Parts: sequence; structure tokens; C-alpha cells
Amino acid sequence: MENELRITESTIPGLFVVNLPVHGDSRGWFKENWQNQKFRELGFPAFKPIQNNISFNEKVGTTRGIHAEPWDKYVSVANGKVFGAWVDLREGESFGQVFTIEISPGVAVYVPRGVGNAFQTLEPNTSYTYLVNSHWSPTAKYTFLNLADETANIQWPISLSDVEISEKDLNQPRLSEVVPFKRKKTVILGANGQLGKALKEQFPDAVALARQDFDLSDTTTWTSIDWPDVETIINGAAYTKVDEAESDLGRPIAWATNAVGVGHLAKLCEEFDIKLVHVSSDYVFDGSDSKPYLETDSLSPLSVYGQSKAAGDLAVAQIDNHYIVRTSWVIGEGPNFVNTMINLAKSGKNPKVVTDQFGRLSFADEIAKFISKLLESNAPSGVYNFTNGSEPSNWHEIAEYIFESLDSRGKDVDRVTTSEYLGGIDKSRRVAPRPKYSVLDLTKSSKYYSDKTDWKVKIDQILKSAN
Repeated sequence: MENELRITESTIPGLFVVNLPVHGDSRGWFKENWQNQKFRELGFPAFKPIQNNISFNEKVGTTRGIHAEPWDKYVSVANGKVFGAWVDLREGESFGQVFTIEISPGVAVYVPRGVGNAFQTLEPNTSYTYLVNSHWSPTAKYTFLNLADETANIQWPISLSDVEISEKDLNQPRLSEVVPFKRKKTVILGANGQLGKALKEQFPDAVALARQDFDLSDTTTWTSIDWPDVETIINGAAYTKVDEAESDLGRPIAWATNAVGVGHLAKLCEEFDIKLVHVSSDYVFDGSDSKPYLETDSLSPLSVYGQSKAAGDLAVAQIDNHYIVRTSWVIGEGPNFVNTMINLAKSGKNPKVVTDQFGRLSFADEIAKFISKLLESNAPSGVYNFTNGSEPSNWHEIAEYIFESLDSRGKDVDRVTTSEYLGGIDKSRRVAPRPKYSVLDLTKSSKYYSDKTDWKVKIDQILKSAN
């Protein structure tokens, strides 16, 4: 019997085999059939079962399936042995892929929704048990496949002509007649923002929702999502008017969007077992440190924007299935610091740019790629810092590089401190405090995305495409 817990992915994407330690003596045996924390640490999908079913099969050769169901299930054997067979009936490249294995008390299998499940008993009085993450419903839509389908060509240990089998299972359609099971969707929120546009490029099959379609601050707009059909939500939406958030008008909007709305979103994701990818900001720190911020460092925001983002982060962190991707100085398609400096350089104007705010640029397309890598890797839930590579810089260094690259004189970019810059602003205008040190430690994220492009290379690419 197994003495070590092992979890391996099968030839069907998302279908995992679990080898369970079984401890026995003269009295019998004992096993931990399901242990959420241990399983998750070994890369098992986030799975929250809410119903337990048991199928007792008296005779050897009892055969059931092939049924693809609209929920995930974790199958195991409490007594006896079965030959398990699975056929991927989901739409996509793996449609029709087959996997088989014998299941005894020391082996269990996680079956994602849409994968056809079948088994044949190999011993008498076999108890086949399974956990599911949705309540059974008589109106649930199944996808079926004939047990004798020639394309799947399952090598049943006992001929189907000699087994206990239902008339219904004998008459299910062949693979060529099966309508593929629709996969769960990925939903992008904030699709018209800098990051949202990059996410649409990275996830072309996702449902992309702009603010007019889905407003985080107004739950009445959320009816556009059929929650049970969603696998992942990538939240690139936020109220990002940092200075306006300090005003009487902007403050409640910032909190309604970045904190309260995100809290409601997290609660719904927990209820429907949806993975939530939430994009955070360096503004959750006060910037008083002198070493890169770790994912585990305490939050200490200075501004209303930073405080509302920190509150949203805390809400997301309470649910099991989440990634918080913390970035800084985001640059994408649309108004941003880099594009502003390019326009000023081309027009011959010399801006005043601060020299005492340090950080790294985060380019939207690479943030989107990193999120994709996290999802593909089934990385553990938690916070992940992500910015582009290179040594930290200040805003003046970035502006100077842009001016020099455009054959403008770098010295035309005036150096000022933050206090000097603020001193030249209209006193009636509310300005949010900025963290002076926004450098994020990238050690953790490098495990999943190590090729972080230098910011100068990315700016060169932008300048080349703009000419």
C-alpha cells in the first residue's frame, strides 16, 4: 500500500491522480481520503465539495458511464476495486482524450467538469464514493458517450457483453455525435483600461467587460455574468484617479469601487468556486522602506486610493481561490507617464520630473503574460509581486531616457524633488501623497515568470512602434 501522498496530472488536462497513504494492521486499514490543506500544497486544484455520494455495486463487472457532469468530482473506493475510465468531452484540443487506471483504496482521481466518467467493478461488494462541488439537480445538463465507442477504444477488463449495465448506457451516442461540453469562461473586468486591453490580447477567448458592462461600484450591473459558468475572473478594474480620490466627490467612489465592490466580488467568487485574480498596487505601502517590499510586508497606505486598494486586497485574501498580483507604475495602451513624456519630447517642451520617487515600471502586456503563467501553473493562492526587470529607477531617469532616445536633450528634463514639485501646484488642488520607494521584491514571481524585460527595452519597443 502507498506510504506517501502523491498527486500527478494525467494525460487529460486537469484530471489528477492521487496516491493516498493507506495505513493497515491486523485490524484493517485507515486513510485520509480527502485533506484539503495537504492536497493544495501539492498543487491540487481548489476544490470545495458540498455533497458526498456512494455507489454500492454487488457484482463484479458492474459498469457505469460514460457521463460528463456539470461539476467537478473526486472519486475513490472505500471497499473493493474498479477499473476507471475517463474521456475528455470538453471542447478544445483534448476532446476525445482517454485515460484509464485501476482504483483501489490507495488511489483516487479528481475529475474536472466536462470529462466523461465511467467505471467497471473488479471485485464484489465494491463501494465507489465521490465528492462533488455542486448539489445534484434533476435539471443538470450532462454529456454522454457510449461505453463501446470505437474512437475512444477503452480496453474494458471485462467484455461489455458480459457485464451488468443499464440499457440507457448501452444506447448513448458515439464520439462523432457528441456535442462537446462547453468549458467554463474566463472573465476580464476593466477591459478598456491599460491592463484590460493587454489582458484581452493575452486571453482572446475571455469575456471582456468594460465599466459600462460591469461596474464594481454598482452590483445591479452584475447580472451580465452567469456565475456558475465562470472559472476565472481577472479583475483589472479599479478607480485609479489617485488625486481625485482625495476629494469629497472621489473618495466615496474610490471606496465603493476598490474596496466594497471588490469585497462583494470576492464573496461571489467564494460562493461559486471561481478563481479571482485581483490586480493590486504599490500604493498599499507608504514607501518609507529602503529595501524591496515583500508580499508578506504589512500594508501601510498613505492615500485614499492606497487605502481603498489595501481594503480590497484584504477582502480578496479571505477567499481560498485567489491571486493578488501587486504591480507598480503601470504602462500600457492609453494615457500614462511614458506616453506623456514622448509627447512632450516631440513637442519640444521641457517638463519638471521628480528624482526622489523610486520604483520599477510594469508594462501591461507582461503583467497579462505573468497572470497567464500563474493560471497555467496552478500556482498556490496568495500575493505575487510583479514588475518589469532591471535596477530600480526614478521618474526623472525614465523621462531623461525617453528624451535622449528621441534626440531631445536629456538635460531639458528639469530635476525636482517631490516637495518642490508639489510647491508649484495650485494650492486649491488636492494631491495624493505618493510612496517615495515603490520597489517590489520579485523573488516569488520569478518562479513562474523569470524573463522580465528591462524597462529600457520596452520603451525602445514603444518608441519604434510610434515612429
